[in-house]
Amino acid sequence: MESELLAYYRRRAGEYESIYGRPERQADLAILRRRIPQRLGTGRVLEIACGTGYWTEVIARTAASVTATDLAEEPMQIARSKEYARGNVTFAEADAYVLPESFGRFDAAYAGFWWSHVPRERIGEFLRSLHARLDPGARVVFMDNRYVEGNSTPIAATDAAGNTYQDRRLANGSVTRIVKNFPGADELRGHFGASLVYEELEYYWLAEYRR
Repeated sequence: MESELLAYYRRRAGEYESIYGRPERQADLAILRRRIPQRLGTGRVLEIACGTGYWTEVIARTAASVTATDLAEEPMQIARSKEYARGNVTFAEADAYVLPESFGRFDAAYAGFWWSHVPRERIGEFLRSLHARLDPGARVVFMDNRYVEGNSTPIAATDAAGNTYQDRRLANGSVTRIVKNFPGADELRGHFGASLVYEELEYYWLAEYRR
């Protein structure tokens, strides 16, 4: 399923940012464009699953530097083609489960729409990889989708581990089943503790904790 997820995002690269044009989500997105840079601060940021660079642009306005990573080259090519006025963005193809030591360490990390694609049985593996690249006390910010009945793509299946799946359709008519989990605040606090700062908007959730 994870290889299918990667192939899906490679095929979706050219149409990915259309999701940000949906009228009903504009109020939430405006809040997130303010909140995310505020929470990350002005240090060295590691971005996981940068995709087409939509949030990379937002983060780079205030961060000292951004190392934006993804395993799918096609969306990252779009991200690379964008202009970053402060010249503070570096791109690297990397597996989030095996982030290389050569990256060094960071003051903060951000992942948008990535947590929902991490199978529950691999959460520990991902967090060990991420935390190994962060300084003590580093800020970590995750943002992802809430499930909104009648607006979100319906849940197509649930597996024995509790992972949920959606059947995603692209403009060319192809359909791919991908992992898409929708954790609540209690589930996230089970991973990060009571100090987790959690904010729920209509269509998205935002969470922050310290390494």
